[in-house]
Amino acid sequence: METLAVVIEEPERLALRRLDLTPPEAGDVAVDVLWSGISTGTERLLWLGRMPAFPGLGYPLVPGYETVGRVIQAGAASGRREGELVFVPGARCFGPVRGLFGGAAARLVVAGDRALPVDEALGEQAVLLALAATAHHAIDGGRRPDLIVGHGVLGRLIARLALLDGGEPPTVWERNPIRCAGADGYRVIHPEQDARHDYRAVYDVSGDGALLDSLIGRLARGGEVTLAGFYAAPLSFAFPPAFMREARIRIAAEWTPPDLPAVRDLIETGRLSLDGLITHRLDAGRADEAYRTAFGDPACLKMILDWRSRS
Repeated sequence: METLAVVIEEPERLALRRLDLTPPEAGDVAVDVLWSGISTGTERLLWLGRMPAFPGLGYPLVPGYETVGRVIQAGAASGRREGELVFVPGARCFGPVRGLFGGAAARLVVAGDRALPVDEALGEQAVLLALAATAHHAIDGGRRPDLIVGHGVLGRLIARLALLDGGEPPTVWERNPIRCAGADGYRVIHPEQDARHDYRAVYDVSGDGALLDSLIGRLARGGEVTLAGFYAAPLSFAFPPAFMREARIRIAAEWTPPDLPAVRDLIETGRLSLDGLITHRLDAGRADEAYRTAFGDPACLKMILDWRSRS
């Protein structure tokens, strides 16, 4: 069994290559991919060669952890069945080519318990499950956000989740006017338009570690900054302002297994909307163009690759 896959061969050099797949075992499924998303956080750092060292990181690699496809082969112990539409958060099935994420391919082999069944009605929007789960994980472990920094997909999802309990809508900071549109139930403003210095819970999804001092300066005493983005450079902050506010700094990592079904249920029951988050689509054969657009066009919130003609 083989597949066509996106391979980042080195920073800023991408190719579509035919790769052999690891043969599936009894607990595995083979999935024909329909759509995969491009992450403008971690995948952008991989593309630029700025990703901090992680176990298994290296080039060449298959990127992608936002994949939706259909099960075409289900092992006897996989717990899945042929024909199911599933979300797959990446795979490691490409032999010597690293699959640190491994979802940007026409076909995948993955353990059955990593293939989450999703409603057919979700279609391409199901690629957003990983980011929705990450947003859920960030909020679930911390205080309810009253300031969110960044109005990309993750920032919008955190804002939408924060509104579910009916409390005071969060404020969102965004410097790029192109990204200010699309708010529903909360306001988006430029930081310079905000006079508040009494926020209790600030969620930064910008990935800009240089903002940390200014965010601490906006806290009420005992307030908390949650770092929910991904940061390539070492982080530091001035101690006296943080001391005077008795500030807390918290890191929210990626989603955990319980977060995926939790957000899937919110989406499928209509409580959490994914509308307006996918802005760009290209055939997988135009992957190089897609990655460059995803990382270079601020109007691109989420780019998806369409694999339906590439199996």
